[in-house]
Amino acid sequence: MKTIKGLILGSAAGLLAMTGAQAADLPLKAKAVEYVKVCSIYGAGFYYIPGTDTCVKIGGFILAETDLNASTWEGSPNWNGNSGQGNRLANKIGTVSRFDLEVDTRTATEYGTVRTYGQAIFNTSTGADAGGTAFVQLLNAYVQFAGFTIGRATSPFEAPWSAYPGNITDYLVGGPGTITGVNQLTYTAQFGNGVSATVSLEDPSLYYQTSITNVNGALAPLSVAGAATGVYGTNIIGGVAAPDIIGQVQVNQAWGLWQAAVAAHDNHTSYYDGATSISGHPSDVWGFAVETSLSIKNIPTGPGDTINIDAAYANGASRYVFSSLIPTGFAMYGSSAAGLQGSVAFAGVTDSVVSNGTSQQLTTTYGFRGAYSHNWNAHWVSQLFGAWATERYSSGGASLICGTAAAPSVLAAAMSGGVAGCNPNFSIGQVGINTTWTPVKNLAFVAEAMWVNLHQNNSGTIVLPAIGSNPAGTYQFKDQNTVEVALRAIRIF
Repeated sequence: MKTIKGLILGSAAGLLAMTGAQAADLPLKAKAVEYVKVCSIYGAGFYYIPGTDTCVKIGGFILAETDLNASTWEGSPNWNGNSGQGNRLANKIGTVSRFDLEVDTRTATEYGTVRTYGQAIFNTSTGADAGGTAFVQLLNAYVQFAGFTIGRATSPFEAPWSAYPGNITDYLVGGPGTITGVNQLTYTAQFGNGVSATVSLEDPSLYYQTSITNVNGALAPLSVAGAATGVYGTNIIGGVAAPDIIGQVQVNQAWGLWQAAVAAHDNHTSYYDGATSISGHPSDVWGFAVETSLSIKNIPTGPGDTINIDAAYANGASRYVFSSLIPTGFAMYGSSAAGLQGSVAFAGVTDSVVSNGTSQQLTTTYGFRGAYSHNWNAHWVSQLFGAWATERYSSGGASLICGTAAAPSVLAAAMSGGVAGCNPNFSIGQVGINTTWTPVKNLAFVAEAMWVNLHQNNSGTIVLPAIGSNPAGTYQFKDQNTVEVALRAIRIF
């Protein structure tokens, strides 16, 4: 019995030992997989970041475009006039390919939603007289919290559609263009029923400065060659001494939207010679701008049809009418009467004009832009758009550029009309139409054509030296026109 009992106990002990060893070798139970959950609070496309209460949305687009008769990529008209001269160095066809990446995060807190937004693009394109360019650029990057927006974002001075009331070209005049973001500190108060008010401090260095032109500047004094490209002298803009101050009110309801905004802009110079304090400098002068926008939805012509229009007026703040996407100098060439080299129209955008020892003479600009959008059906929409803007120099500013009858400037001396024929005021008009086909959701093909007119106010003829690829000779002052066509494919994700 002892033997049998010993065998039983020994077997039991062995089984226990084996069981213990096997239990030790078994893997621990895996944690439950935490799947990504949809975050429906902020709309479609948001998901919770695993392990957090923050929602994120990742999106963007791929864009490919071909432009015909455009001096650079993405719908720039032939401001430099190369095609008007039939120059064989100019690209008649330009292309652009772009990848846009956007990240939007939001977290609910006791103070409201904390939002961060970032946008970057990867771009390659052809240029006017070069093989092309490629770049990576950070556009918008900001934090929103408790009514504040801090970082790089579209300015509240802008209409909600920015520079695109119905167009795809980047070069519509008549208002500002900060859709790629301007550094700012902004506060918005919501009053309910779609009514809000905003105040903003913004960095003017990238988007709100054209030039403060010294016609006698040592670095680039007024010359015939310079003026014929829209440059009237040395740009003596100094460092940023004050932010642009912006206020805005908006009413956004089911019928549409109305907005009004004002801006104050400090014209702060360096020195008269652009370099040394010995020469002295003009005193700062504050300029201003005002803007109003109106959008009317679902007009009687069809479901979803819309009218967007905005207008701006500025004194000493020209970028609020001629956006940063628009050149500050225009020079367009064309044909002319027999015996002349050709015709020319040139113009320059400035905030103010000075001469050595004088005070600033602010320029006045104003304009508008707008579009009518008609939906033919769920897949086809057409948009008719237009814009117009002008720059008016003060009598003092025009006198500094043209001189006087007793002492004409170099520019006026080259004109057949002399000082009497010299007038730097100008305007630009644009009219265009596009049609978009959306065969499936978030995929669109767009065809757009735009006519551009540069109306200048100089008269008679002018003797020009060789400027770039344009030969020396006598040119007649004449308004210039061009037409550009853009073909685009865009996929939004």
